[in-house]
Amino acid sequence: MLIGVEVILARDAMSSPTLKERLIAAPITPNAISLTGLALNLLAAGLVVDRLWFLAGLAFIIGSICDTLDGSYSRMSGKGTPFGAFLDSTLDRVEEGIVLATIAASFASRHDPTAVAAVVAAVLFSLMVSYTRARAEALGVQCKVGIADRPVRVVIISIGLVFARGASLGNFSLLAAAIYTLAGLTIITTLQRVLHVRRQLRAL
Repeated sequence: MLIGVEVILARDAMSSPTLKERLIAAPITPNAISLTGLALNLLAAGLVVDRLWFLAGLAFIIGSICDTLDGSYSRMSGKGTPFGAFLDSTLDRVEEGIVLATIAASFASRHDPTAVAAVVAAVLFSLMVSYTRARAEALGVQCKVGIADRPVRVVIISIGLVFARGASLGNFSLLAAAIYTLAGLTIITTLQRVLHVRRQLRAL
């Protein structure tokens, strides 16, 4: 009796599709997820222009989740391609820059040059955080060190957008504070990666 049950369970396990097989059969592609993330971040940028901060934050968060899922889906489904990986990384930089650019425009309309300068610094050094890693890996050095990698930057920007007007929790705004924090942490992270690569290359 037990042997018969075991045979049936084994047969069912062999006949039922695995998670990877279901992902492969799914019509969605990693590039489609990446482009969905781009569309949501463009929506977030448009909502920032309209000063709809909370909705902009939600669109940015969901779009950033798509940016995280596309890589995982690519690996799990086996549908990833070299161009898909390139597109994913490129769109990540574009999306972050577009949202920050509209935030800078908002500060400029309020005649807040210090905050605008902080956004420019945040954009520049966010790109440098990514560039230093890519350049280091081209030299054969792993470079994932630093406190402000992309997930941390996404969290900081999300908090700034969602609580740009207190999110109905009070008369306060965390947007400027988030931008100043982002600028400072990206500068520190860039320096951390430069020093890390210097140490690693000297060791070699």
